[in-house]
Amino acid sequence: MPAASPATEPAETRAAHRSGRARVPWPLLVPAVVGLAFLVLPLLGLLLRAPWSTLGTRLVQGEVLEALRLSLVSATAATALSVVFGVPLAWLLARTEFPGRAVVRALVTVPLVLPPVVGGVALLLVLGRRGLIGAQLDAWFGVTIPFTSVAVVLAQVFVAMPFLVISVEGALRGADRRYEEAAATLGAGRVTVFRRVTLPMVLPGVVAGAVLCWARALGEFGATITFAGNFPGTTRTMPLAVYLAMESDPQAAIVLSVVLLAVSVAVLAGLRERWVGAV
Repeated sequence: MPAASPATEPAETRAAHRSGRARVPWPLLVPAVVGLAFLVLPLLGLLLRAPWSTLGTRLVQGEVLEALRLSLVSATAATALSVVFGVPLAWLLARTEFPGRAVVRALVTVPLVLPPVVGGVALLLVLGRRGLIGAQLDAWFGVTIPFTSVAVVLAQVFVAMPFLVISVEGALRGADRRYEEAAATLGAGRVTVFRRVTLPMVLPGVVAGAVLCWARALGEFGATITFAGNFPGTTRTMPLAVYLAMESDPQAAIVLSVVLLAVSVAVLAGLRERWVGAV
């Protein structure tokens, strides 16, 4: 006998199912509450200790505005570069077969687990004045990348682009390929299929990845301070300003931390509601 569908179940049964879903066993509830408290209490402490009465005055200080401007500009530039290079890379991993694809995918995701300071050292050894590529750039063109604003952007791209690649690759794998096959059958070329069919289908994944990439770039610290340094107006982003302020002006560090917290919460909340569709 076939099982009754949810629409044909008695009202008592549906009510029991709803109450069962709402009932949480205490062995799970207790550690869940402890874990939540561990994550939320530090943020709450930051908000409670923030100097709200002088917040506006501190935010308009020159050093704060300069660090905020540099962070926003560099994170946006890093996200743009990540989209330009990351979307084709995600398509390559999701839609093509080639020897060593698993190794390439692993290498792409390494920055997610690699300590950012190690990433900064790696960038310095490749793009520094004595690096594998940096030495040639300096000798042939007189171009020096480390400890410049360009180095800030490159450090952010290194640590943030994997977020975009993973998001877009997942969207590509979940997209219905029949639409692309139909477009190809009608005579559309590969570039046209990608631009007119594939890209619109995976656009939510691209936007979600770009938002996560931007948020990660905005909070980057380790690779930036190692590869770009901490020079006011040139490489001192918001996280670096927080680190420096903790030694001389803890109240200013709290203000900068509150700004970064507000931006992060806004980004993640918007991403969750509009693009992930989670409830």
